Order: sequence, then structure tokens, then C-alpha cells
Amino acid sequence: MANPAILTVDDDPAVSRAVARDVRRRYGDRYRVVRAESGDAALEALREIKLRGEQVAIMLADYRMPHMNGIQFLEQAMDLFPLARRVLLTAYADTEAAIDAINLVDLDHYLLKPWNPPEEKLYPVVDALLDAWLDTPDSAVPETKVIGHRWSAPSFAVRDFLARNLVPYRWLLADDPEAVRLLSAAGLSADDVPVVVTTDGVSLVKPAEADLAAHVGLSTTPTLDFYDVAVVGAGPAGLGAAVYGASEGLRTVLVEQRATGGQAGQSSRIENYLGFPQGVSGAQLTDRARRQALRFGAELLTTREVVSLECGGTSRLLRFGDGSAIVAHTVVLATGVSYRRLDAPGLAELTGRGVFYGSASTEAPSCKGEEIYIVGGANSAGQAAVYFAGYAERVHILIRGDDLSRSMSRYLIDQIEKVPNIEVHPRTVVVEGHGADHLERLTVCDSRTGNTRTVETSWLFVFIGAEPRTDWLGDEVARDRHGFVLTGPDLLAEGRRPRGWTLPRDPYHLESSIPGVFAAGDVRADSVKRVASAVGEGAMAVSLIHRYLEAQ
Repeated sequence: MANPAILTVDDDPAVSRAVARDVRRRYGDRYRVVRAESGDAALEALREIKLRGEQVAIMLADYRMPHMNGIQFLEQAMDLFPLARRVLLTAYADTEAAIDAINLVDLDHYLLKPWNPPEEKLYPVVDALLDAWLDTPDSAVPETKVIGHRWSAPSFAVRDFLARNLVPYRWLLADDPEAVRLLSAAGLSADDVPVVVTTDGVSLVKPAEADLAAHVGLSTTPTLDFYDVAVVGAGPAGLGAAVYGASEGLRTVLVEQRATGGQAGQSSRIENYLGFPQGVSGAQLTDRARRQALRFGAELLTTREVVSLECGGTSRLLRFGDGSAIVAHTVVLATGVSYRRLDAPGLAELTGRGVFYGSASTEAPSCKGEEIYIVGGANSAGQAAVYFAGYAERVHILIRGDDLSRSMSRYLIDQIEKVPNIEVHPRTVVVEGHGADHLERLTVCDSRTGNTRTVETSWLFVFIGAEPRTDWLGDEVARDRHGFVLTGPDLLAEGRRPRGWTLPRDPYHLESSIPGVFAAGDVRADSVKRVASAVGEGAMAVSLIHRYLEAQ
């Protein structure tokens, strides 16, 4: 194992050399000093260190760098090495910068330049930080291993579940020598895959998601019988409600059927979310929100399907598919929407075997050098196209309309126009999929001429429609004709309150036709389908919950 690294980043070459020289002189025999002259270069160095399985002890970043300042760099670097100690270098006592750094990146120290003599101003600080880091080293994380077949839908489902729940794993094909050894040691064969070998050596054969979740450290069982607020759905709206509910002292539980993040969690890059000028992946944003909610004391239950909502007095009961239930004063419905299935012959049988709904970013490396097809013209499709273009030979976007301007943000359209291996096909639809054990060809049709053609491809990613996940709600929860939950003023038809409404007041803005049951995010009728608005509605729902509880 290589020595742990101490990374320094400063855009002034002279200062960069000086700080690296002083650090190397004192610690070069025990630590590898890595020097960078920009935030981007430093992040690239950190990624290489991460891929090699090595450690980083301290990161020293100059505050006033162009393009990416020290705080912005440290904020992104935390995702790679969360336990590395963080130091901000500045030329003068910038109190505002220090406060920002403390709030955003949990800064460990704030150093003024110049630091001469280093024996008095630099080394004592670094010594103390190294001692603290050694007390809590970034120990290696044991690997979860997934063994399966390349074109197996169950194997893809396992990998996708782990990836979307941010569980690190290593993927092994069933005929890989290491996979053969693992299967043999467990008394299994290639016919038994997918097999998951957990970090404690347990072999799970074709595991159900609930069983898999329990073995990889995801919580599935509530610790309480009664909560102040139960949030159903852990997309941006649900995570926002959980963060604000728990941070304000409400006993909060967040229930998710599959994985945190929702559709946003599958996005390869979100670039129009406030506060992230360089963009952020859906997985990163989801992970930060999840950790934030847990830090404030919210509970997160995974692989729990809510099948009914029942009301009794001031209590709201959520019943799970296994018959168990939790009870809460209030409920936030944040179940979001799901992608609509593409209705064309041959595609249903190939789902998970070349046909995917959503970005399925785990498949991107396998697309290297190949032609892939994306159906959809909204932001999620555009983000996926830009991401997959970094791997595929060519990315084809198929849309029903004449161009992308109707449903895609301008910044994404501009990006797509600049990527040479992305091609947009207007007025084009998929009419059939072909293949034996996996997708091999697509038949597409030009709706202007009616002409069809067959293209060779093993990859189809579908981003169409927005179907709300509300089938489990009873008739008491009013919905529009598309299934989206009606709230607030939309419930007051001709000035009358909804049928069965028991309170003397009108429903609050995000309140459904059942008092104390709120809706936030994409599941709400006429909501703005953006991550920022979903998070805002989650926070607003908590504010309205306080008003509701105070009146009880």
C-alpha cells in the first residue's frame, strides 16, 4: 500500500511549489505530497488516488483560485475522501470565507499566507491534523461482489438497486475466474446467478430487494410505532421534507420502495440546481441529502412498499405490503412519477437486457464504442445523452416533435448541439424491438413519411411520460384524471370544500383532500417538474405541517 497523500492546490505556481516543498521537507518520508495548480486538476488527482484504493490524509486548498475556489474544491473533494482533513489557505483574514468553509465543508483549519516560518505557523497545524486523521483513518471498505450474466435482467436489477442506493460493489461475470472461485466456495454454479457476496461473506442467491437491503446495511424496519410525520417517497421532495422535518424536531420517517433520489437520483448531471455552478450528479445530490436527513435524526426505510393509507381520528396509518404498518400525525406524499413503458412489440421481453427505463448509468462503460438510442425530449433524456456520449460511438435521440425546444432546457440543447457524436432525429418513433437473449435491432419510423428502417443496436434508454405513483391511494384522496394528487385551492371546486372534509378551514396550499395529508413534488397536480421546486415543496409541506399540528 502506497503512503497516504497530502494534497496541495494553489493556482499561483510559486506558492504551489513553496507549500509543497515545505510539506515534503517535513512529511515526505511518511506521506506522498501531491501538488496541483487548479481545482479541476486536484479533483482529477483525487479520482486517480481513489481508483488505486489509496488514502488522502490532508487537503490544503487556496481560497482565491479562479474558476473553482478553495471552498468549491473542498466541497467536491469531500465526496471522494470524506475523512481527509481540510485546510483553507488565504492571503488575509477573510472571515466570510472562513464561515462559508465551516458551514459548507466542515473546515478543520484556516491558514494565512505567508506561513513563514513553517516550524511555527504550518507544521504544528499539520501535525495536529495528521494525528487526528490517524485516530480515524479512512480504512478500506470491504467489497460487496455481484456475480451474474451480461444480458440477464435479474442481474441488472441487482446492480441497479445497489447503485441507486449508493452501495459500492464489484461486478463479476459468471465465467470470470474469480467469480468461478467464489461460486465454487459457496457450493453454487453459474446457473444460480445473480449471486451477491456480502462484505461479511454471506452468499445471497437471486435475492429479493428486501433481503438484499437488509444484508448490505440498508434500514428496513421502523424503530418507533408513532411519528409526527411520515414521508412516502425519497426523491427530492421527500428528502427535502425529511431534512426540514427532522431538523425542526419532528419525529420523521422516510419510506422508500426502491432507492433514494427518485428520477433525479438517476441523472448523470444536474446543472441548473441552485448553488452548484459546476453541476452535480443525481447520485451526489441524493447522497448529500440522505446523509443530511440522517444526521438530523430522520429514519430512512428502504424496500418498504406502502399499499394503503388509512385515517382514524387525528392519526394517519400507512400499511405496508407485508401487513405491518406505521402511524403518524401527518403524511407527506412525495412518490413522484415513473417513466411510461414504451408500447412497441418486442420491448417488454427485452427490458433489462438492452432496453432500460431511465439512465441506467451502470451500463455506460459497457456502451463504449457502440451506437445507443435514447427516446425522449425532456431534460432527463438530454442529460443522459450528454453523459453517454462520453462512452458511446454515437448517441441517437428520438423525439416525436420537430425539435427539442418544447420540453428541454436551453442550456442542455446548447450542450447537445456542441457534442459531435449526438444526433437528434425529429418525428421518429420506435415501432419494434428485435433480439434473442438481448436487444439486437430496432425498427424506427419517420412519422412524416411513414418510412421505417431497421438499425443495429444493443442499447435503448427510454425517458417518456410521467405517470404518478398513486394507484395505492384510496378514493378519499382526490386526484385529477391523470392520477396526480389535487391540493389546496384546486380542491375548492366552485368554492366548495372537498367531500368528506371535516375541518372548518380550507385546505392548506399543499394539503390533500384528507386533513393532515400533504403532497409535494411531481406527484402533485400542476407542480413544476424541477428538482429545486420539488425540494422547496418538501420544505413548504413541513411548514404547513407545523400549522396543522399547532391547531390540533
